[in-house]
Amino acid sequence: MAGLSQSQTLSQQQVLAPQLQQSLQILQAPMLELRNLIQQELCTNPTLEEDISEPTIEDKKQEHEEFQEEFDRLAKLDEEWRDYMSQSQSYSGRSSEEEERRQFFFDSIVGQETLQQHLLEQVNSSDINSADRKIAELLIGNVDDAGFLQTAPEEIAQNTGMDAADLQRVLDFVQTFHPVGVAARDLRECLLIQLRRLSKEQSLEYRIVDRYLEDLGKRRFPEIARRLGTTPEQVQRAANFIATLDPKPGQIFTPDPNNYVLPDVTVEKIGGDWTISLNGEQIPHLRISNTYKDLMSQDKGGADVKDYIRDKIRSGKFLIKSIHQRQQTISNIAHEIVSRQKDFLDQGPSALKPMTMVQIADAVGVHETTVSRAISGKYMSTPQGVFDMKYFFTPGYQTSGGESMSNTSVKGAIADLVKSEDPKSPLSDKEIVEILEKRGIPIARRTVAKYRGELNILPSNMRKRY
Repeated sequence: MAGLSQSQTLSQQQVLAPQLQQSLQILQAPMLELRNLIQQELCTNPTLEEDISEPTIEDKKQEHEEFQEEFDRLAKLDEEWRDYMSQSQSYSGRSSEEEERRQFFFDSIVGQETLQQHLLEQVNSSDINSADRKIAELLIGNVDDAGFLQTAPEEIAQNTGMDAADLQRVLDFVQTFHPVGVAARDLRECLLIQLRRLSKEQSLEYRIVDRYLEDLGKRRFPEIARRLGTTPEQVQRAANFIATLDPKPGQIFTPDPNNYVLPDVTVEKIGGDWTISLNGEQIPHLRISNTYKDLMSQDKGGADVKDYIRDKIRSGKFLIKSIHQRQQTISNIAHEIVSRQKDFLDQGPSALKPMTMVQIADAVGVHETTVSRAISGKYMSTPQGVFDMKYFFTPGYQTSGGESMSNTSVKGAIADLVKSEDPKSPLSDKEIVEILEKRGIPIARRTVAKYRGELNILPSNMRKRY
């Protein structure tokens, strides 16, 4: 009996887990990818059809209540699903039809894979425990499109209450992922990761990157050679090899800049108040065909036919409800962003306030990884322009006046200072620090250097014009 009971439990997870996986894919899919996924489902599920009529308020309410009950039940299986996925390769009791359905869910997204999706797939295929998995997902949510970690583990620990040592340990694990060099905190670490993967820890290239990367950028080969006790020719050969490394490993997942960006959310000021609307025009409205409902109510057809129709109707209903939940989650997050970033909407990037995914997750009532999935690849159209929704999430500083100021605003202040400086006597990082401190913005010199690098602003000695 014990063996039978175990088999029954596995079977239940096996049927429900792919639905949860599909729901998460729908939540994470950008608008155009979601439209393609829906078109795929319309082609493969004969019980689904596009509904051109407008649903009533009662229909929407009933759909929401039905979905909430079912989704809550599925969400409780999230931990079991993670454990199940790590064992799925060794479990062979899946029927061919269930295997095909499961594979379809993985293959449904036909658009270009994002860096974050690629990294999350590697997390899902690993055998780390659930606690580390959540940390990995949070770290990946802070990796930018170039492949660099934008928030230090220490800052994440401070904002979330997580243990800094655990964050660093999981970061070391994520840094073993493809593309090589991903999740590095700066260019030096990115290149060193790539050199270690090539077993070049003891090489001249490694020592140059580790100690003299800035000199390498200025092509000071004789100086590097003197300090390392080698020849300029050897340094030149090492530099040529270093040039073959990838300074932006995540860029291979960056969409073509000519690709059209379709905003998921539009923010407008109407009657003095900021309002948001979701772009639902690109998402087909689906319903279950009455033809198949009628077939289910008739006695005609065998049990196999009815089982097939029942399964397709169940799958179609869950797809419809998952789309509704996706839109509701994005709407809730967008409302929170707008309520916290009104100054940005009125004044622009200089007024952007610091905001973390944890804060929005607490306000919306979801986990921060859900927020990360929901905003991945999504765009918001505002009077200030169209922005990736991740743009609004940034840590910040407390000014001497007690106000919060985002990293983006600080970067903007640095850019403005450099733009207005005397080209014959450009501002040093120390002078920028002093000016910002007078404005009530405490900031370390190394942080100014970091932000200057991210803004592609050269050091003061290289900006000088005679």
